[in-house]
Amino acid sequence: MTTPHAADGEARRALAWACAAFAGGVLLNFDRVPAWTTAAALLLIAWRFTPKRSSARLPGTVARALLALVVVAVVLLRFHTLNGLAAGTALLMLMSALKLLETRARRDQFVMVGAGLFLLLAACLDRQSLVRVPLYALQAWLCCSALAVVASAGFGGRAALQLAGRALLFALPLAVLMFLFFPRLPGAFWAIQRIQRPVTGLSDTLSPGSIVKLVASYDPAFRVQFAGRAPPAEERYWRGPVLHDFDGYTWRRTPGVFHVRQRLQYLGTPYRYRVALEPTRQRWWFALDTPAQSPDTTVLLTYDNQLLGSEPLTEPVSFDAVSYTRTRALEPLGAFGRQQDTAPLPPGMNPRSVALAQTLRQRAGSDAGFVQATLEYLRSGGFEYTLTPEPLGADPADELLFNTRAGFCGHYASAFVTLMRAASVPARVVTGYLGGEWNPIGGYFVVRQSDAHAWAEVWLDGRGWTRIDPTAVVAPERLRRGVFDLLPEALATPERLLRASAWLTRLLQRWDAANAWWSDHVVKFDYSAQLDLLGRFGIRSPDVRDLGWAFTLALLGWLAVIAWHIGRSARPASPDALARAYTRLCHKLERIGPPRAPHQGPLSFAETVTADRPELRHTVRALLARYAQLRYGPAAPGTRAQDIEEFRRAVARLSLSRAVSG
Repeated sequence: MTTPHAADGEARRALAWACAAFAGGVLLNFDRVPAWTTAAALLLIAWRFTPKRSSARLPGTVARALLALVVVAVVLLRFHTLNGLAAGTALLMLMSALKLLETRARRDQFVMVGAGLFLLLAACLDRQSLVRVPLYALQAWLCCSALAVVASAGFGGRAALQLAGRALLFALPLAVLMFLFFPRLPGAFWAIQRIQRPVTGLSDTLSPGSIVKLVASYDPAFRVQFAGRAPPAEERYWRGPVLHDFDGYTWRRTPGVFHVRQRLQYLGTPYRYRVALEPTRQRWWFALDTPAQSPDTTVLLTYDNQLLGSEPLTEPVSFDAVSYTRTRALEPLGAFGRQQDTAPLPPGMNPRSVALAQTLRQRAGSDAGFVQATLEYLRSGGFEYTLTPEPLGADPADELLFNTRAGFCGHYASAFVTLMRAASVPARVVTGYLGGEWNPIGGYFVVRQSDAHAWAEVWLDGRGWTRIDPTAVVAPERLRRGVFDLLPEALATPERLLRASAWLTRLLQRWDAANAWWSDHVVKFDYSAQLDLLGRFGIRSPDVRDLGWAFTLALLGWLAVIAWHIGRSARPASPDALARAYTRLCHKLERIGPPRAPHQGPLSFAETVTADRPELRHTVRALLARYAQLRYGPAAPGTRAQDIEEFRRAVARLSLSRAVSG
């Protein structure tokens, strides 16, 4: 009989496991919801589980209803909606925490465990990175263990963990089969509003020094795998936003302008490659300069050679592309393009730069000569490449070219295009990335946010838009080396320290390769990938029906394995040699007396037999006592097998017919 004290202990243990399961789900989402949401949920968990509150009177119905209305109002005020992953997660977290105010019965504890599972699902919908997989597995294990504790009174924590672990291991093959073969609808299943979070990356504006902010980010922007030979490092320019509008200080994209792309003659080697982009919440897709065509029907190849998607990138995406690093225009620059990229500078701004540009242009005699003269001015003018330039004033080009003479790629690209336009030469700023780090484990280049770069394009008659990188004349080593390699020796960033160690570099490469594999083969596994998998099994032109049959067969196979395991575990173990000898002895004794009752032990059975046949007292009692000793008593080391064999032979020699007749 369970005492009241023991019952209270079991109830408190079940409540603790339910709260732990819910707290695990809260912590999985703490960095994707407002901090006050997580704090409120954890405080309510702590409040409910304090010794004074666990058995005290909880708030009444009216108080709980008012609190629920306040929670809904606060979430609406914060998110302006109750729909979507962000608002839904916050609302679920707070309403489940309020459920603790009425958690009394086992049913309420099941609800709390269910809330922990739903919060696990919310985290999985939001992020599927490899580093979070162990966290998700631990949360599933914790919730299943909590279900076992809540469902079975007196179930210990260790036993619950073991039971839940075995159940999850048995379910793992089914999860893999469902992942591979359960028919998926074409398109994105997770087409829901995700929790918004800041993403480090290029923007559609550029002011002097803005790209410097990306140097501190070691996050990957995208990965590239070439089908053949990769271009040399000095030609790995990855094109992003092209900036045309300039207010004297900041460059911007021209919004809403779409024109027919000029016909180009592609020169040199065509490079075929596959790009795996990370989410940026921006519309542009990065490609090697210059892409020959759009890689997707939803992506526009613009007149200035940008790849512009119809929707912002909120999911990882992969695409195949073909690019050329050298081109020639087959038609002259149109009136709109010339007007757009020779727009005059704001009156009165950067007067010394305007004067310098006009002087160099008059001396050069041609646009191509003017470009070379400007580059020579940067090469021989004592300019320096630095990641910590001095702040520039109201005339940034004048400050850079005549005062500080030190800057980053954004400084030099902006100043160079300013000089070009001051002499009425069509020019524009291009932002993107330069270079990429080779990963020998995965066989691809990883381009990081720290590889962000800015360069210029100038229209030259007979050639068309020509890439000019003024940073290359100030710091030529930037074309072949990453930004971290150019940092001063005294500037020891964590990324630079990691790259200084060979084994740490290899470890990072292996981890990055594992992340790339996970993203390509798991996160991006969709309907087309399922059909490709069926094709590898020899199914020609597969469709959704083939997926259904494959899933059905795989499910039946899994059920057969589970049934075999359950039947095998439920089957009684085969009797050992001692048990077989004892069973034979019992059968012999049952011929001359009453059968042994199921509950009878060997000594009790001996008394039953000898009560009717006292002449067998010595023989039968000795054998059954010997069995009891062998089965339940201690045995000397190394003698048990011999003693069992002697007992078996004694049973075999026993002849009750002769004993009766005698």
